[in-house]
Amino acid sequence: MKMIRFPDGTTVPALGQGTWMMAEDPARRSDEIAALREGLSLGLTLIDTAEMYADGESERLVGEAIAGVRDDVFLVSKAYPQNASRDRLPRACEASLQRLGTDRIDLYLLHWRGRVPLAETVEAMERLVAAGKILRWGVSNLDTDDMAELVASGGEGCQTDQILYNLTRRGPEYDLIPWLAQHRMPVMAYSPVEQGRLVAHPGLADMAAERDATPAQLALAWLLARDGILPIPKAGSVAHVRDNRAALDLTLSEAELRRLDGLFPPPRGPEPLAML
Repeated sequence: MKMIRFPDGTTVPALGQGTWMMAEDPARRSDEIAALREGLSLGLTLIDTAEMYADGESERLVGEAIAGVRDDVFLVSKAYPQNASRDRLPRACEASLQRLGTDRIDLYLLHWRGRVPLAETVEAMERLVAAGKILRWGVSNLDTDDMAELVASGGEGCQTDQILYNLTRRGPEYDLIPWLAQHRMPVMAYSPVEQGRLVAHPGLADMAAERDATPAQLALAWLLARDGILPIPKAGSVAHVRDNRAALDLTLSEAELRRLDGLFPPPRGPEPLAML
């Protein structure tokens, strides 16, 4: 399986499991837990969640799904920007740990930038590392200028930037992704199939049919073909997570990559970082 390396040398599978909009419907809970467990059995050992998702219920769902196999999981969670201060981040982290049923988070992210100075957030993150509550930290939804400010504020320990990136959201390729690559920080790509909207694209559907694949698999394969990109699609069923895993075995030719560039052109100039 293709692996992604963080700046501290840690490696994880290049395809993870997202949980945004999971744990919102109790009727789907057992299917969602089964999907996460199936993903783990297929080698998709990185699971991403956040205190925001379903008001903490997503973390509880993940905690239930990983019970008994915690040591096999690379666990990612995220803190609200209003909780990113020196005083509030330890409390937010402790609450996440309780919901997740674990004693540490493998990668803890600032969910997006708020009013707390980045230097203060860096200090709070490093204190959590020193206390063993988190093993490493990163950010989410920070653009190039924000990342430069973060590093200048003492944030050399940042491991990743989790951003909206997919075939229809290629703006980060112009400046942010090259900046991250220069600093050896991989990209965690959320909403890699644009919350399912990409599957309705006619051109992508035609290409997928030619490969006996689904449009979602093709969209994931495009991300997986790029260096330093770690997509984290959500799957709410066992069948869906199996379909996602199959994208790892789908190799795109240079001709297919050029064709995708024609369908989804790369940016010609800087664009503000989009968020969902």
